[in-house]
Amino acid sequence: MLPAYRVLDLTDDRGDLAGYLLAQLGADVVAVEPLEGQRSRRLGPFLKDREGDDSSVGHRAYNAGKRSVVVEGQAELEMLAADADVLIECGAFPVDLARLRELNPALITVSISAFGQTGPKAGWAATDLIIGAAAGVIALTGDADRAPIRVGVSQTWRFAATDAACAALLALWERHQSGRGQHADISAQQSYVCATQYQCMAALVGREPSQRIAGGLRIGGLTVRVVYPCSDGHVSVGFLTGPLFGAYAERMFAWIHEEGCCSKELAEAKWTAMGLLSDDPEVLRLVREGDEAIARFCATRSKAVLLQGSIDRRLLFAPIMTPRDLLALEHLAVREWWRETDGLRCAGPFVRAEASPLQAGGHAPRLGETALEELRAAGAERPSLPPVTATEDLPLAGLKVIDLTWVFAGPATTRVLADFGATVVHIESQHRPDTIRGATPHIGEPGNPENSLCWHSLNAGKLGFTLNLANPLSRDVFLDLVKWADVVVESFSPGAMDRLGIGYSTLRAVNPRIIMLSSSLMGQNGPMSKFAGFGMSAAAIAGFYSLAGWPDQGPSGPYGAYTDYPSPRFAVAALMGALERRRRTGEGQYLDFAQLEGAVQLIAPELLDASANNVEPELRGNQDPTMAPHGVYPVVGDDQWVAIACETDAHWAMLAKALGRDDLSGLGVDARLARRAELDEVIASWSGEREGEAVESELQALSVPAHRVQYAGDVVADPQLKHREHFTQVPHPLHGKTWAERSPIRLSRTPGSPKWAGPTFGEHMQQVLELLGYDDERTAELVAAGALE
Repeated sequence: MLPAYRVLDLTDDRGDLAGYLLAQLGADVVAVEPLEGQRSRRLGPFLKDREGDDSSVGHRAYNAGKRSVVVEGQAELEMLAADADVLIECGAFPVDLARLRELNPALITVSISAFGQTGPKAGWAATDLIIGAAAGVIALTGDADRAPIRVGVSQTWRFAATDAACAALLALWERHQSGRGQHADISAQQSYVCATQYQCMAALVGREPSQRIAGGLRIGGLTVRVVYPCSDGHVSVGFLTGPLFGAYAERMFAWIHEEGCCSKELAEAKWTAMGLLSDDPEVLRLVREGDEAIARFCATRSKAVLLQGSIDRRLLFAPIMTPRDLLALEHLAVREWWRETDGLRCAGPFVRAEASPLQAGGHAPRLGETALEELRAAGAERPSLPPVTATEDLPLAGLKVIDLTWVFAGPATTRVLADFGATVVHIESQHRPDTIRGATPHIGEPGNPENSLCWHSLNAGKLGFTLNLANPLSRDVFLDLVKWADVVVESFSPGAMDRLGIGYSTLRAVNPRIIMLSSSLMGQNGPMSKFAGFGMSAAAIAGFYSLAGWPDQGPSGPYGAYTDYPSPRFAVAALMGALERRRRTGEGQYLDFAQLEGAVQLIAPELLDASANNVEPELRGNQDPTMAPHGVYPVVGDDQWVAIACETDAHWAMLAKALGRDDLSGLGVDARLARRAELDEVIASWSGEREGEAVESELQALSVPAHRVQYAGDVVADPQLKHREHFTQVPHPLHGKTWAERSPIRLSRTPGSPKWAGPTFGEHMQQVLELLGYDDERTAELVAAGALE
């Protein structure tokens, strides 16, 4: 998709996934390294435990398909940047970005940092643990009676890297109009806030946000388990009341009753009609009894039996898999997803592109494998650029999108397109409203489909159009929209578009340039393609639950629908790549996006480790295999904590000074890892007598990575997020104003932002009909037939 572009990748493990995604799309990605190589080359685990520059599984996973060149200074870098299109950096390599853009005004530069390049926390020391605490995600993860925990492997930098790839693609697209480059500033904190699933906004409207419990969540008066033991491990079970989950619960208890494991009362309960935030004692009793029945049912059944029942009956049982389980998953084998290098299975492509398959896998380059002179001599086949203009149009101005998505991952994809200028027509029907309209938190009274802040934010900036696709007359309306559109994004169950008579072959016949992306949990084919569910279920299957938890407690999993959070980044990257290809060839194409195959890009190193070393991940709370101390420690106050991580010996020396333990300051990392339980006790004793903000300030002044664990109220008041205007008010026709979260992608010349709140039912009906050129007579005919409802 991107054969004409050269990308200079100056990142290390804090950003190398960005370049890898662009390499999958076909860009010429050059890893620019210092003489000693990127630090990722020296980070374990290693293939077959052979430490060396080419044996790090993390380095190999995220540098496959790139070239490597060694650069010794700014002058050589300037020479390389003169004919490059994109440069991505994360502070791993000294670089004067302003000078490079001055020498090459068409160059797009992308910076990844913990908190962003400006603002009160711009210079703060941080690691993955620290960023997770600042983003509010750790506060939602783990057991209520213990310290909050992170997902056991780096996630925040990987989330930021996906945003960096999307930022580069958006800026490249904009360059076709202006002829100019620009800078993108990516904050890992802001990238990871999405993993709170909008719960932080509850603090903006006086609502109670979700709270953590082991393997579940607490919402209002309801405490809901997600993780249950089964006969051969654990399963994730989606059991909630209300319109979003109730129908699944009704089918689930019908099965459990058939098997003699629950009462008739539970099997006949109207779970859909019960409010998600109900404090009704009768509802709470039924939920408690339902939880006990699920536990009894799962305890005597295997993961395979529960999974097959889930597929056959459209339920929300998902086996909790490890990376090693994924290597043996028949579904991925049938989809021919894996890529093999040196006899090892590597993660496959993040999207299945029908006309231009992605180039996942391959070898990671040896250090300096490509000579600087060879690279300069070859040059880059630079795409032709238009004359430089003063236009400040948003990157996607003029792009026309039909949005047939619902709930979270699909709408978040099209929300990015709307933020950056696309005209997005979101189609729903009052006969089948988007169930996210019932999700918490709410502005105004719960239960009103126009009051969900999730809806307001996920669908901000879109045009609301109601169309009953079950009505035969609606098909012609939809096809007229297809003639108008550039892109169709849908998240129906696999095969549903074909059954409605509006599958890709039909759309292509109407508009050969159309690009269609189908978003589903497991993809459009394969034995698990009919698996129904949400990102919570996909997170269990994708391996994330097996990475989060305490060793004596079992898996607790990350909060909420975890794979829904990164999925929009992969979908946006796929769409931008397809648009680039269409710009060159004039051809549209079909994209099969499986959440599972996108999300596991975030654990690609762990998959490679399982393939090479046959290891299973260990539940380890907040412990880290290479850093110590590394944990979440108590501070003054109820359930108040501070995250502290020592990534280097210098960090530890300064922390020991703050602790008044100069006798320990000389401990190297191996000694600290061996004595981490002792060091954790010393730190907890010291921090437990101090206010969290004081600990945070004192340690940051010493350049020690530390941050309070922020809850919803802390996140919305965070001065750094306020500086970046992450939470912003947008107009709403019923509420006057409501809240939306901003995209973490910050482009310097053409920043995107939400324009208005997610639309009310049919709010922009007349505007869309005018786009189609329908007159009053045609409109009246459709209204009378019930097609527009």
